Amino acid sequence: MTTRTLKKTLSVLSMLVLISFTSCSSKENKSTANNLADSAILVTIESPSNYMDQGLNLSGQIEAIQTVNLSTRVMGYITYLKVKVGDHVAKGQLLVSISNDDILAKRAQTDAIISETESAMKTAKKDADRYTALYQQQSATSKEVDNVNLQYSSAKARYEAAKQMRNEVNAQLVYTNLTAPFSGIVTQKMAEAGNLANPGMPLLTIEQAGSYQVSASVPENTIKQIQQGGIANMNIKALNKSFNGHIVQINQSSQFTGGQYMIKLSIPETEQKGLYAGMYTNVTIPLKQNAVDSNNNTVTVPISAIEYKNQLTGIYTVSSNQTALLRWVRTGKTFGNRVEILSGLDKSESFISKAEGKLFNGATVKTK
Repeated sequence: MTTRTLKKTLSVLSMLVLISFTSCSSKENKSTANNLADSAILVTIESPSNYMDQGLNLSGQIEAIQTVNLSTRVMGYITYLKVKVGDHVAKGQLLVSISNDDILAKRAQTDAIISETESAMKTAKKDADRYTALYQQQSATSKEVDNVNLQYSSAKARYEAAKQMRNEVNAQLVYTNLTAPFSGIVTQKMAEAGNLANPGMPLLTIEQAGSYQVSASVPENTIKQIQQGGIANMNIKALNKSFNGHIVQINQSSQFTGGQYMIKLSIPETEQKGLYAGMYTNVTIPLKQNAVDSNNNTVTVPISAIEYKNQLTGIYTVSSNQTALLRWVRTGKTFGNRVEILSGLDKSESFISKAEGKLFNGATVKTK
């Protein structure tokens, strides 16, 4: 084989190898692209909205519908107090006992006085009946009859007074044994067994279990726009929970609340589970169209689209390479189930509102 023929043969072989390599590379690129397309996370894209709904935004707090502070009207040492904060108590359950030896002694005295006055009353009654019979037989004067009747009336009055003294003692005795007025949970314990209880001093606080409402204050310039029975949206950030309730009570006076009118809002029974008294709630009450000024520059996004990492908040957007990009933002007020974006996202930029998979920076995404 000549040198020229050998060169031609090598050239042809090189061209065949190059074509084969190019074909394989093209197939690999197509395969990689197909794999990326198959693994892309399906997302829903939205644009920020200008919040146009007219509503009053308030800060509320969850509270028990029924709360009571247990106290006594007598002074004495606490002999029994075994419940602690967090304990469930039943209606009528004995919670606190206070030493009552002195009251029991007074009751024994009144019982003795009752026995004495009852005997004197019965004797006076017999004398009055006897003199009345003698007077009818003309064997006694009217003055004698009047005297014995007066003695009977006096004895009867002393007997009735003694019985009222015993009622008073029994009433005091009731306040030495404090029972739960309703079934609930002990939320505060201000005394221990052995402490000296004073009249009016709170010993325990009980809240009705599983029955909550929201309390909020309304400024005086918008109270006229609120009506009892109106609908309100409530959002609890701590639980990431939103629901609708109704205005069940409006306080007509702001004398002791600094110009703020207190309102109460109901919580649906289906939403009561998992709530705790004291949790803060964002309340949005729809108002009439001319009740408040709208702000067309307010940019809001769904709360569900916000990502919380450490002390930062962010929202996912789509990059030019069709990948997820976490954008850090600063949030503001909450409007129902939407939150205001103060910075980090312009009203002309779109964001990912929903994803059918776990998003992360650089994840390949595709829109619906």
